[in-house]
This record gives sequence, C-alpha cells and structure tokens, in this order.
Amino acid sequence: MTIKHTLLATALFAVAVLLGALASTPARAEQGQNEENPATFAADEMTHDKELSIITARGHVEVNHGERTLLADSISYNQITDAIKAYGNVALHQPSGDILFADTMEITGDLKNGMADDLLAVMADRSRFAAKKATLVNDETMTMDRAIYSACEPCKDNPTRPLLWQLKAIKIVHDRTKKIITYKDVWLEVMGVPVVYTPYLSYPDPTVKRKSGFLTPNWGASSSLGSIIQAPYFYVLDDSSDITITPLITSQEYGAIHGEYREKFTKGEITAETSGAFDASSRAYGHIKSEARFDVDRTWRWGADLNRSSSDTYMRRYGYGNESSLTSQAFLEGFRGNTYTSFSTMAFQGLSASDDSRTSPLVLPVAQFNYTGDPDKYGAYNALDLNFTKLTRELGTDSTRISVRPSWNISHIAPKGDIYKLRASMGLDFFNAQELPVPQSRGSTYDGSALRPTPELEFDWSWPLARRNGTVTEVLEPIGQVIVSPYGGNSFKMANEDSQDFDFSDANVFSANRFTGYDRVESGPRANFGAKWSVTGDGGGSTSVLVGQSYRLKDDSTFNSGSGLENNFSDYVGKIDFSPQEGLNLLYRTRIDKDTLDFRRHEVAVSGTTSSIDYNANYVFFERQEGSEFSGRKEINYAVGGDLTDTWRARFNGVRDLSENGGQRSTGLSLIYEDECLEFSTQFSRTFYQDRDLRPTDAIMFRVLFKTLGEFSSSVNPS
Repeated sequence: MTIKHTLLATALFAVAVLLGALASTPARAEQGQNEENPATFAADEMTHDKELSIITARGHVEVNHGERTLLADSISYNQITDAIKAYGNVALHQPSGDILFADTMEITGDLKNGMADDLLAVMADRSRFAAKKATLVNDETMTMDRAIYSACEPCKDNPTRPLLWQLKAIKIVHDRTKKIITYKDVWLEVMGVPVVYTPYLSYPDPTVKRKSGFLTPNWGASSSLGSIIQAPYFYVLDDSSDITITPLITSQEYGAIHGEYREKFTKGEITAETSGAFDASSRAYGHIKSEARFDVDRTWRWGADLNRSSSDTYMRRYGYGNESSLTSQAFLEGFRGNTYTSFSTMAFQGLSASDDSRTSPLVLPVAQFNYTGDPDKYGAYNALDLNFTKLTRELGTDSTRISVRPSWNISHIAPKGDIYKLRASMGLDFFNAQELPVPQSRGSTYDGSALRPTPELEFDWSWPLARRNGTVTEVLEPIGQVIVSPYGGNSFKMANEDSQDFDFSDANVFSANRFTGYDRVESGPRANFGAKWSVTGDGGGSTSVLVGQSYRLKDDSTFNSGSGLENNFSDYVGKIDFSPQEGLNLLYRTRIDKDTLDFRRHEVAVSGTTSSIDYNANYVFFERQEGSEFSGRKEINYAVGGDLTDTWRARFNGVRDLSENGGQRSTGLSLIYEDECLEFSTQFSRTFYQDRDLRPTDAIMFRVLFKTLGEFSSSVNPS
C-alpha cells in the first residue's frame, strides 16, 4: 500500500471513530477521559463495520493514547464495549518505560485494562517477566499466572540455554500503586535447577529507592563468637530519615543488637550508629559513633561527633570498627570575607593496650581566629592568628595557652622573573601549667606561668627558569630562605601538647616553623635552601625532582636525636615524582644523613592502571626518633587486581612488616564474577594482629548479589 493510501485510510478511520463516539450509548459516554483525549490510530489498511460498530486495522497498526502506545499486526476495536483486540507481534509501551509483548491482547481503549496471552514484559531496568497469562487493571496492577522473572539476558549464542537465575512462581502481582512486587509459590532456579522455595516473596519495584522491610540476612562464624546470624531490618521513618536495626545472634555469647540512624535536614544531616551486647559472663558492652553537621546561615555552621566504646577491643571483636582511638568533639565555625573563626571542644578515648583514660585530655575550649587582609597597591597585606587552648586531665598536666601571631607580608616579582617574599611577625604566647613534668635538675613538676615573645623576620627567594626543547618544557627553580629570630623560646615551663612529633621531609623543608602546632617554635638564625626541577611533555608525561637542606648557626636542643635537624646542617631531603604516561606513577621520598650519607627514610610508592589491571605498592622505612611515642617502621603494602575475563576479576593484597622481628601482617585474596544480573564474590583474608583477647584470624566470605532483588552473604572465621 502506498503512503497516499495509508494516509487516506488513517483519515477515514479517524472520521469513523468520531462518528462512532457521537452515536455511542450513555454507558460509552461515561468514558469521559476517552472523549476528552481520544486515541489516535494509524495502519496500512482499515475497515469499519457500521452495523456492529467494529473497526478493523491491519498492517503496522499503531494506537496512541496519552503516553501509551500499542503496536500490533492487526486489531479490531469495538466502539460499543470500548475494547481492542490485538493480534500478532503485540507491544504495549507504558509511561514507566516498561514494554509488554504478547501474541494476543485484549485491552480497553485507554490502554489501561486488559488481558494478554504468552506475555513478555521488559521493564525499564531491562529485567524481564514472562507469563502464560497476564491481567492489567486500570494501569495499577499487573497479575501474571505461571510466571517467570529474571534480570538475566538470554544467551546470544544459545537462546534456549537456561538463564543464570530466575524466579518461577504460580502467580506474580505487580502493584504499581503500592510499588511492590509479590510472588506466590516461588522457586529460585539457578541454571534451570530449583534451589530455594518459598510460599511468599515480596520486594519493592524498581521505582522505589527506599522501603521498610527485612534486608538480606548474613551468616558466618568467628573463633571468639561462634556461629553468627544477622537479620537486619530497614525502616523508613519519613522522606528524609530512616533506621536499620540488626540483631546479631551468636552461639558462644548472648548476642548483640546494632542500630543505624540517618536523617537529612534542609541545612544539615545526622548519622549515628550504636550497639549493645552481652557476653557469656553477662557482662554488657556497647559503642556509639555519631556525627551531626548543620549550617546556621551563610557564615556559620556547627557540628558534633560522639564516639565512645565500652571497652578497647569490643568494636574489633564484634566487627563494628578497627579504630585505634575515638575522638568526640563539638564545634562552631564561621567563614566571612577574609576571616575564619572557630570554637570547639574535644575528648579522646585510646583503644590501645598502653592507653590510660586518666591521662587523656579534655580539650575545653579551643578558640581560633585567622585573618588575612587585602593587599595594598604594593602587594603588602597584614595577617593575624589567634588561638586559645585549655586542656585538663584526671591524672597528669593541666595546661592553658593563649597565642597571638600578627604578621606583615609582601611579595614581588622582578623583571627577570625571580620572586621575593618578605614576612615580619611578632608572636606572643602565654602559658600556664599545673603538674607539668620538668627536667630532673629543675625538680619533679612545675606549677606556674610563662610568657614567650617571638619576633621573626623571614625572607624567601626563588627563580623559576623555563625553557622549551621540542615537545618538552623544562623548569629549574633554585630556592633560598633566611629566617631570623631570637634563640631559645621553648622553656621547660611551657607544656608541649600539640608539637610533640613531626617529620622532617620535603613537605616542610622550606617552612619557617616545622612544628605542627603552637606550643613549640624554631628559634635562632637559620636558612633553608634547595632546588626544584621538572620536565613536562606535551603528551602528558612528567618528572619532577626536589632537594633541600637546612642550616642554623647553633644547634637547637628542641629537636631530638634522629630528627634530622639536631645539628647545624640538617639531613638532606628529597622527592622524585615520575609519571611517564597516563596510568603510571612512581613516587620516591627520602632523607639522607648529612655525614654518613646513610638513608634515614625511604618512601616508595608505585601505582598504575592498564586496560585490564590496576596495581599499587608502597614501601616505607624510617627510624624511631628519640623521645617519640612512635616506633620506627619498615613495611610494604601492596595490591594488584585485574580482569581475568569479561565477567571474572581477581584481587590480591597484603601488608608485611620487614623489620627484624616482623612478618606478614595481613593477606587478602578475592575472586569476583559479575554480569548483567548476578555478582558473586569470594574473599579470603588473614590478619596476624594480636591484642589482648583478639587473636590472629582467618576469614572466608561469600557474597551473592541477585541484581534487582538483593544479596546474601556468608563469612567464616575458622581460626
């Protein structure tokens, strides 16, 4: 049939529909929606039986009503009953994006109510239903008899091959009003083999993001807890908040219960988790980890964290976290123009065997103010830092410090490109301490106050020299820095709370004060010098090198032996960053003894990705500094993963202590299968960590995720 004939048939059919509507019975007139929004038809051939009020269309039939479209080889439309019968290659496109295919379908003129034989429904998320018979009711429910559901696509090479998994049920009902899909007498089949049966199953349809109900249970085993079963329940409180309650049942203890709470507000959010447990001796344990963040207005915001545990090893034993310490805090901070203001308080809980809660400080308060002025016409600007900190302890030192650090800064770029910076500052710190330990020659403890004025002048110079060589840009930048300040400044009367440990490295070699806090300052005339060199290719590859050293006129006893700064000349520090191409990076950082040229620190990090493999490895070595609470370290950690096939991938990782009495600290191996409808993973891990009632542990975990349905997992700790 020609296009001309098709258009003529379409026009005649539309006239027939209009005449039929005018001649319809009162019952037909009740279908107000159809009168206001009549369906439109198109076909290769149309006929109208006026006596029976039946319109027949054949060849590429298309019926449109609102956002719904019906396609078929042929249809017959009864104007009296407002019923459409569709035959051959029937496809009903729905507003949700779902498409219903059938051999035959009977449906009302508004395309909302009907029945279909041999249905195949392709959902918007590409999952599929198949049913011997299906019934549609007012576009609200779809009932399918002798039905199958799966998110798996048929094998392209062998379409008759059983799906990887499917749900086969006597009846499936999709209630779009309640947004839920229910099954009756359902089997889970894997590769065509029935493996699990349940008389009833329900879950939210794909349009639902959050809905109350039980989540997939987990089960496993632990050497300290025995057999474990977890059955989480998710409950939606409202559109912006929900909770998850997870009972944990064990064979060797009385079990535990874990809860999570989440709520979002217009100007903030709250998240919290808590738990409680009883062991076999009826001793109670618990923990809480919570966080709140809220904006007051465009300038101010506040927050609070509450993190506590009833015992040091409880969270690690029950799998609620691996933290070595917990910090609780509350703060108020504001950002306005060039200023920053904050008020905060902090409390700490150490979870290591050597931690004593009586010596952990309560920091109340910490007040901070920072201001940076606008540059004048010469580029000069003023800055001001203020800090007030007070710490109290049940056992040990109580301390208070007030710090004022005003400064004047100016920078200048000379005509040849060299850069000059000048900073003049006058620091003033007031200290008060109670029961402060002092050198033996000074007694046992000190109670009293001290004042520390610290005038300082800093001059920086650098000169970036660049040249172009073909497709490569090379930059060489010598750097020099001179700082002048009085000697001394770190009296035994001043408590050191925030500057106890630091690391001399390439990151701070050009810093005027390498201490991280306010309690300690560098003093005396000193200089820092070194150079940066970099080369960058147009293709994206790059290499950069930095070396530096410090010099001071007199030794500074503030720096402990092994710090690299205890002598006039410091150790050498450097960094090499090598990235020859995208997806490959090598980083090396080092500190070398100035006298013996022995390496005092190594850090090597390599990472990369290819089309199928990603990998990273980090090696670190440094010696313990005298007086530091941290021991030396010689360790390597590594991970490599990659795609074995289009659906299989593997990953291996580990941590090894390379010191004399070290050994393997942890090892992990995982194997993952993933396709469009299923994800399966198995993971083996072993930790060699031992802490009081915690012992080295082997763990095996299996996890199966049926996409669009949910997951189940099992973990076993055989040791």
